[in-house]
Amino acid sequence: MSWLLPRLLAGVLAMLAGGLAGYLLGRPLATPLVSVLAGGAAAVGLLAMFDTLRGYRLINWLRGAQEQQAPRDTGFWGELGYRVERSIRQREQGLAQERMRLEQFLSAIEASPNGVLLLDANDQIDWCNGIGAEHFGLDPQRDRRQRVTNLVRAPEFVAALQQQRFDEPVAFPRPGGGGTLSVLLRRYGDGMKLVLTQDITDRERGDAMRRDFVANVSHEIRTPLTVLAGFIETMANLPLTEVERKRVLQLMAQQTQRMQTLVSDLLTLARLEGSPRPAADRWVALEPLLAQVEAEALALSGGRHTITAARAPGIALAGAQAELHSAIANLVNNAVRYTPAGGRIELSWQLLPDGGGELAVSDSGVGIAREHLSRLTERFYRVDGSRSRDTGGTGLGLSIVKHVAQRHGAELDVQSEPGKGSRFRLLFPAARVRVAAAQAQAQPA
Repeated sequence: MSWLLPRLLAGVLAMLAGGLAGYLLGRPLATPLVSVLAGGAAAVGLLAMFDTLRGYRLINWLRGAQEQQAPRDTGFWGELGYRVERSIRQREQGLAQERMRLEQFLSAIEASPNGVLLLDANDQIDWCNGIGAEHFGLDPQRDRRQRVTNLVRAPEFVAALQQQRFDEPVAFPRPGGGGTLSVLLRRYGDGMKLVLTQDITDRERGDAMRRDFVANVSHEIRTPLTVLAGFIETMANLPLTEVERKRVLQLMAQQTQRMQTLVSDLLTLARLEGSPRPAADRWVALEPLLAQVEAEALALSGGRHTITAARAPGIALAGAQAELHSAIANLVNNAVRYTPAGGRIELSWQLLPDGGGELAVSDSGVGIAREHLSRLTERFYRVDGSRSRDTGGTGLGLSIVKHVAQRHGAELDVQSEPGKGSRFRLLFPAARVRVAAAQAQAQPA
């Protein structure tokens, strides 16, 4: 209120000054009282006119964009202009802060891995982030203010929106195909709705793989158990000769070994998936490893195949010896199982120009059709299921090889053609291959 007293004083002084001037001018006319009143009124009028001009300047500023400062007058109008300008600037600052917070909030939603749609009371799209637009096949700008059910016609989604099911998500195929969406509806504000979307394609695929895995394991174990149960019932209820009894026991031992092999492979896969990657500073000599695998292959073959293994003096691979042995042995054992008698199997090693190494298992077996190659490393996938079981395979060998290769930074490459055999290659990076000094000097020659 610093402007009030000066304003009152200015009015009083103007009235006194005007009255005094009127008195002095009115004495010759012998009308002093009238002259005093007229002079005071004139002075107050002039003061009011000047005050009106300052008020007009402030009103004119208010009518504009208020980008410049308010008129810097003294007194009442200066105080009023200052306070109005400060209120406007505070409001602008508050709006800017709210706008910035809104932009930050929308940016955070935009960065979310899930889709978000804001619907008004008429189910029209107020806003959506990029993921939500991608999930529903929308354009974030073009489709704003459009009714969502005119753009997304999935029956499950339309029914959930019309029935206002806000308790549980609904799943349906993505518009245009290519996956499965899970959509959750939520209320907010005055009749508005929040639509949250999530792509659950990978989760659905993982659940399907787990179901298939459990079903395959159950089937693989149930088959030998059924055989064992039948043999046990036979031995318990029927009189068998010594030859028959030995034959039954032999078959029972084979089925038991089959289950033990399956359980061992399952445990190996579980260990590979659940343990850290092998250290890169532990070196495994390759030559004795290849010799061990060759001896095992010869025993498994029983002289039915010609088996040769390369010698790799001075070569070492970084990793876990047990895992490397498991991968190489699985490749060689598969070659023995699926190569007819009289065939040839070769285990080779060579250094690559970039310093890496290639370990290959080649055979002259029946070969594999091209359509099966991409699925060979899937668990329990068999090109010919009956033949695999007859040869004692579990369907997990190549899956183990793939995991071991990935854990050692290597790649598994398969080349095969029906009737012309197969070639499985493990390509190790240079960081996982070490060559002894003598071997390194001899290699260029």
